[in-house]
Amino acid sequence: MLLWLTEWLSQHLSAFTVFQYLTLRGILGVLTALLISLWVGPVMIRRLAHYQIGQSVRDDGPQSHLSKAGTPTMGGALILVAVAVSTLLWSDLSNRYVWITLGVTLLFGAIGWVDDYRKVVERNPRGLPGRWKYFWQSIIGFGAAVVLFQTATLPQETTLIVPFFKDVALVMGPFMFIVLTYFVVVGSSNAVNLTDGLDGLAIMPTVMVAGALGIFAYASGNAIIAEYLQIPNLPGTGELIIFCGALVGAGLGFLWFNTYPAQVFMGDVGALALGAALGIVAVIVRQEIVLFIMGGIFVMETLSVILQVASFKLTGRRIFRMAPLHHHFELKGWPEPRVIVRFWVITVILVLVGLATLKLR
Repeated sequence: MLLWLTEWLSQHLSAFTVFQYLTLRGILGVLTALLISLWVGPVMIRRLAHYQIGQSVRDDGPQSHLSKAGTPTMGGALILVAVAVSTLLWSDLSNRYVWITLGVTLLFGAIGWVDDYRKVVERNPRGLPGRWKYFWQSIIGFGAAVVLFQTATLPQETTLIVPFFKDVALVMGPFMFIVLTYFVVVGSSNAVNLTDGLDGLAIMPTVMVAGALGIFAYASGNAIIAEYLQIPNLPGTGELIIFCGALVGAGLGFLWFNTYPAQVFMGDVGALALGAALGIVAVIVRQEIVLFIMGGIFVMETLSVILQVASFKLTGRRIFRMAPLHHHFELKGWPEPRVIVRFWVITVILVLVGLATLKLR
C-alpha cells in the first residue's frame, strides 16, 4: 500500500526511491509489526482478562502448570493483526505470493480462532472437533497447493531442491507437488501447535525460522544472488521478506508478553496460523527440506506424540513420561525456563545449519 504511495512521491522527490529496496521494506516490516504488537498487546490482554477468556489446564499434566489456569489466551490474534497490517503496508500488493501467503495464514488462524472460541468462551472442552479441524486444514492446504501449481510459470517453481547437493533436484508433476505442499503446510501447522505448550517455547523458534526463510526468499528472488549461490531464481519471491519480517517483528512483540511467566498465551489461533505460514513460505521458496531441518524442534515434538501413541497402542507402554517432548523433560525435573531456553539453543543451531545450505553445495 505504502509502496504505491512512495512510487508516486518518488516522481516528485527522488529521496522516496529508497522505499523500492526490499531490504529497507523488510526492516520496516519488522519494526511496524513489532510496534503494533507492543502497542496493542497490553490493551488486548486487559480485554481478554476482562471477558475471562482464560486458558484451561489439564490436571493430568505437570503440576507446575496448574497455576497457569485462567491466563488470557487467544493472544495469537495479536500476531495475525500485526503481520497482516505490516505486510499490507509495505509489500507490493500486485505480488501473488504475498496474497497466497497472507491468505493461508489468516485462514488457518480462523480455524484456530473457532477452536479457541468454543473452548474458552463457550466452555466446550472439545473445541472444534478434530475431524472438522483437519477437514478445513486440508481444504486450505490443497487449495493453496493447486493455486501455486496452476500459477507456476517456470520449472523451478515446482522443483524439489535437495540441500547440500548442487545438481540434485526433482521436477514434480501436479500430483507430487500438490501432495507435498499439502503435507508441508498442514504438517507444519500442527507441529507448531503441538510445540506451543510452554511460555515462549513455540514463538521464538518460529521467529528464528521465519527470519531464515526471509533470507531464502530474498536470495531466491534476486537473479544475481541466486546465480552466485547456485539456487533456483524464483522471480517475485523476494517480496516475501516483508511477510517474514512482519512475522519476526510480531513474534518478538508477542514474546514480550509471552515470556516466562506468560501474561498471555497464543492459543490455536496463533499456533495453527504461524505453522501454516512457515510451511507455505518454505514451499514457495522451494525449501521444504530445509524447513524440516530448521524446524527440528517442531519435528521432534510431533514425532514424540506419534511414537507415544503408537507405542501405547501396540505394546501398552509409553516411551516418554508425557508427550509432547517438552512435558517429558518437565516431568524429569527440568524447570520450565531450562526446557524453553535449551530448545531455543537447539533451534539456533538448526537454523544455522539450514542457512549453511545456501553455500555448502
